[in-house]
Amino acid sequence: MSLHLQPVPIATGSRDAESRLVSADGFLVAVLVRLSEDHGVDEGRWFLEAGFGRVDDQGQPTFADLDEAQAWIQHRLDGQ
Repeated sequence: MSLHLQPVPIATGSRDAESRLVSADGFLVAVLVRLSEDHGVDEGRWFLEAGFGRVDDQGQPTFADLDEAQAWIQHRLDGQ
């Protein structure tokens, strides 16, 4: 299963506007948001704004880059 990332601006109510819709096999599985400078040391990290199905995670994970986020999402989708 391959992931597709679609850049889309998102209205979060903050300066965190850069995002990616993540789909797998045509299904939306996650929304990732890039954290702005408002987040201090986390600036530039990617935040799981929303995950669906196996990608749902209330722990609010962040990732150093999109490659790390994709690996984490793929791992969840694979049921591991």
